[in-house]
Amino acid sequence: MIELNELMTLKGALAAFSFNEQGELTEHLIAEGSKLNETALDLLGHVCVANTAIATMQARGWEEVSGQKGFYPIDGFSLIGLDWSAVANKRQGVVLDNQEADYQAAFDRLGIDGGAE
Repeated sequence: MIELNELMTLKGALAAFSFNEQGELTEHLIAEGSKLNETALDLLGHVCVANTAIATMQARGWEEVSGQKGFYPIDGFSLIGLDWSAVANKRQGVVLDNQEADYQAAFDRLGIDGGAE
């Protein structure tokens, strides 16, 4: 697991967070001046766990029904918003300001293989 301080060095990082298997926030850092708070990051952890579970179910089902491979396993999760976006893998994530974000750097730092090549 990467240190949250290292995630906060990504360009545009507004917050870095860790969460448990249920999505509950376990650790976090928030950039000064960010409008994010602990409650929002806890909710985001739950969103990451829930959406990863749903995407896993869909990927496995699609591979089984279609016979096409390469959709499973799910390697990470991204939530794209109007002002900021979140990138998460395993039990960690980073929130990035969309105006400054380097998504590929976030994917790389979190060990996500599905980013652009």
